Amino acid sequence: MTELLLSLHVLAAIMAVGPVAVAASMFPATLRRVVDARAGDDLPALRTLHRVCRVYAGVGIAVPLFGLATAADLGVLGDAWVISSIVLTAAAAGVLALVILPAQERVLAETEKAGPLPPSHRLALPTGVFNLLWATVTVVMIIRPGSTTGV
Repeated sequence: MTELLLSLHVLAAIMAVGPVAVAASMFPATLRRVVDARAGDDLPALRTLHRVCRVYAGVGIAVPLFGLATAADLGVLGDAWVISSIVLTAAAAGVLALVILPAQERVLAETEKAGPLPPSHRLALPTGVFNLLWATVTVVMIIRPGSTTGV
C-alpha cells in the first residue's frame, strides 16, 4: 500500500504543482508584455495562465493528502522531515492562495478595464517564493534529514 500511496503522492506533485509553478512564473512576464505594449494581444494568454494556476491549485490538494497518507502508512508522521515538509507545503499553499491568485485576479480585472494598466512587477517576488518553497519541500523529501526508515 505504501508504494501505491507514495506513487500517487509523487504523481500528484508532478502533475499539479509543476503546472502551477510554470504558469505562475510565466504570468509576470506576460503581464509585462501587456503593460509595455498597451495591447490586448497577450490578454488571452494571461487569462489562461491564471486559469491553470487556479485549477491546478485545486487539484494540488491531492499532494498533501497523499503525502499524509503515505507518512501515516510509514509511521513517520512525527519525524522532523515530515513536519518541516508539512510546514513548507502549508506556506507554499498560503502564498499561492492568499497572495498570487488574488493578485492575478486583481491584475486581470485592472488590465481588462480601459484605465491605466497596473504595475507588472508585484507578482514576480511571491511567485519566486512559492517556487523556492516547493523546491525546498522536494529537497527535504529526497534527503529526509533525520530519517531512520531507510525507505
